[in-house]
Amino acid sequence: MAFDDGLVTANLSISLDGFVAGANQTRQDPLGIGGERLHDWMFRQRDANQSIVDQILAPRAYIMGRNMFGPVRGEWPDDEWKGWWGDEPPYHGPVFVLTHHPRDPVAMQGGTTFHFVTTGIHDALAQAKAAAGSGRVSIAGGASTVRQYLAAGLIDRIIVSISPITLGAGERLFEGFDDLRLKPVDVLHNELATQITYDAVR
Repeated sequence: MAFDDGLVTANLSISLDGFVAGANQTRQDPLGIGGERLHDWMFRQRDANQSIVDQILAPRAYIMGRNMFGPVRGEWPDDEWKGWWGDEPPYHGPVFVLTHHPRDPVAMQGGTTFHFVTTGIHDALAQAKAAAGSGRVSIAGGASTVRQYLAAGLIDRIIVSISPITLGAGERLFEGFDDLRLKPVDVLHNELATQITYDAVR
């Protein structure tokens, strides 16, 4: 399914019991116990999932929470931590990181630059839209950040990749919503995952 330009989207992998990360997230195990298995579909039989992978990596700008960027809390002690992804992150564009603590932008190989936004989700989105021009903005995660944007009515479309596993505990994507309404508009599936594309119902 093609995505229209200018949309604000999100793409997350989720377990059958609703978790996007397992319990006990640590620096050594950032997705928690069993959380890495949620993303097996991206790396096994990649050709079968290429259209979804392409959509995940197609936006012109991204927004993420500080927890997704890294495990460092409080004031930034130095510039040593530059994300989980090594010298060349997969984004290849501007990434706006929500934080309470200022930090200068961090330019990485491959065109990714992390910008640190202390003025809230609306301002981060305004900056991301300005950077994306007519292109898409992706709310990359984690779950708390996606929930904030969903609750504010700022996400147009979301892809949920359902892995056929349970985690039993961890961080739920749709925790705390009493009346969230999504309209399914496309479904893809194979033995590794079922991808459902939803439009937000305003």
